[in-house]
Amino acid sequence: MRTIYCTDAIEWMKASPILTGCSIVASMPDVSEFPKFSLDEWKVWFIQTACLIMSRCPDEGVILFYQTDIKVDGIWLDKAYLCQKAAESSGHSLLWHKLVCRVPAGVITFGKPSYTHLLCFSKGLSLDLSKSTADIIPEIGEKTWQRGMGLKACLFMAQFVAEQTNTKTIVHPFCGEGSMLAAANFMNLRAIGIERSQKRAARADRINIASDGSSWVWRET
Repeated sequence: MRTIYCTDAIEWMKASPILTGCSIVASMPDVSEFPKFSLDEWKVWFIQTACLIMSRCPDEGVILFYQTDIKVDGIWLDKAYLCQKAAESSGHSLLWHKLVCRVPAGVITFGKPSYTHLLCFSKGLSLDLSKSTADIIPEIGEKTWQRGMGLKACLFMAQFVAEQTNTKTIVHPFCGEGSMLAAANFMNLRAIGIERSQKRAARADRINIASDGSSWVWRET
């Protein structure tokens, strides 16, 4: 139910046709991972890459962006705005915009905000309002690594795809250590991950979700 491609995610997406039967989850790298880029160059890269990812999603699928804002030289950089610029240029509609708490409400953070954006775009999907979910997700959940996605956020996204779309596979470019892939499998969805780092790609094939008796936890096989 899980396939990992150890290669460059952008090149993989460029070579791919529209991913029929799939929805896509993306959490794209910060400017800090592009030391040769100026901030403006990184913004252009971000929007172009978001457009590429959206172009590979079928009309019946969704693209979920999981992005945390950053501050650069005291200036706030809103990644949700960049995602919506890409969506406007590619003809995708914003179905919802939620916030996932990285720390409890009221706690002051530095460098990054206390929340992460979770945005859902589609070209053809109409949502059933009777299945609406809360706009604030109170806990991100445990992460497998510093830049990883929290367990509760991953399960939320996988459950949304499983219950509110007809797609049966989640594709995750820049999949890191595979948190989203494990959540997809947990929800009985197939998962495809693309990760350039051999070390992270290898771990992405081993990470799963299990119960410790009172909650869900990451487990490496």
